[in-house]
Amino acid sequence: MSKSDRQVSGGAVGPVKPLALLSLLFSGAMFGFFFAWVCSTMWGLDAADPNVAIPAMQAMNASVRNWVFAPAFFGTPVLLMFTALAATRARERPVATRFALAALFYVVGVIVPTMTANVPLNEALALVETPLGPAEAGEAWRAYSGPWQYWNVVRAASAGLVLALAGWGLSGTGSVPPGVGRRGASTPNGATSH
Repeated sequence: MSKSDRQVSGGAVGPVKPLALLSLLFSGAMFGFFFAWVCSTMWGLDAADPNVAIPAMQAMNASVRNWVFAPAFFGTPVLLMFTALAATRARERPVATRFALAALFYVVGVIVPTMTANVPLNEALALVETPLGPAEAGEAWRAYSGPWQYWNVVRAASAGLVLALAGWGLSGTGSVPPGVGRRGASTPNGATSH
């Protein structure tokens, strides 16, 4: 078996599988981040006094802009596209398609809602000064929490789809295209491998 046959048949690890694993890890981290907001953080803040919830959310919004979150948030679609390109070069077209779709869904379903909905809501909330009267605080929190949670559910669902596509893509890495690199099958140059 030639070196190229071993690479195609999975005998040698090319860049696709490590990139796919990293893409899966980043996608999972982002899904988990948004999911935690859906099922615990926002429900907890909704149950709290709005004069507590508002400054708590302001503090979390300010702290999330950090060197741990930014590479994961902005790096995930880049990593997904690099994986798609590596899979294309390795002639793993189904894998490339899955990672390219994952990158597209991440941009459309995660980045766009974040920049057009969640961030503007966060910026408006940052201008609210507490403590407020009970009615005023409750109104300010409800005006923020409902729309913010709606768009966060969109982000969580999109990130879940991205994670599923990345997992599906990873499951296909290293598979042998039909008729390439198998014993007795024709190779790309038309010869029969032995």
